[in-house]
Amino acid sequence: MPELPEVEITRQSFAQAITGAVIHRVNLGKALRWPLGCETSELQGQRVLGVRRRAKYLLVDLSGGLLLVHLGMSGSLRFAKQLPEPGLHDHFEMHTSLGILRLKDPRRFGAVVFAKSQSDAVAQKLLGHLGPEPLEENFTPAYFKQALAGKTAAIKTVLLDAGVVVGVGNIYANEALFLAQIHPKVAAGKLSKARVAKLLEAIQRVLQRALAVGGSTLKDFSSAAGQEGYFQLEMMVYDRAGEPCRVCLGVVRSLRQGQRSTFYCPTCQKR
Repeated sequence: MPELPEVEITRQSFAQAITGAVIHRVNLGKALRWPLGCETSELQGQRVLGVRRRAKYLLVDLSGGLLLVHLGMSGSLRFAKQLPEPGLHDHFEMHTSLGILRLKDPRRFGAVVFAKSQSDAVAQKLLGHLGPEPLEENFTPAYFKQALAGKTAAIKTVLLDAGVVVGVGNIYANEALFLAQIHPKVAAGKLSKARVAKLLEAIQRVLQRALAVGGSTLKDFSSAAGQEGYFQLEMMVYDRAGEPCRVCLGVVRSLRQGQRSTFYCPTCQKR
């Protein structure tokens, strides 16, 4: 699944190029996770004012509303002046005066949803419950400690809760816990103030590094300009079960937590 770095890299790769574009028409393929929420004709003639990100949502600001784009499990965007004919898995295509924006999503868990504004009920249903951005100033050690207080669930599971902090995702939760030397099964509420601060710093370092190298391309992720990421070449534990730890040379292990695979080094990461 595209996580925060991949979504932000996608945003950066087309936001400037599409800003100012006038929408000529929108074509829909097979149904996505949620309906568009308006007739495609309502989008014709609207101007793209900019592209923002909130958690794993891309927010395309329009002169008469807002498009909320989620890439789901397997989605990716392309933006170019010309694109090949739509394929089997291309389910949303927006033709504009500056190019074509296309969503490809083989598993169709992604979505493009129209809202009148970010404050209306449609947008708030998707965005209103979200916690702070991990790379912004309001994600502080004090907030993080308070958010984890009393939680008996494993810290790895809690990191995937968007109500606590958004966009960390499975890949980067594994990597941050390794960097912070915290075992993924430790109860979130039992982490000391010092360990919480260390984990927060690790989350930010891992995400910043992923952004710097274009995100992670594990299967078919690429930016809207078609560029792949390289963070997977630097992963310390994710998807490395049975391989030697890059620090202590012990064996990286895996377990299942909340239907997700967790990877960790039992020597480096303490309970």
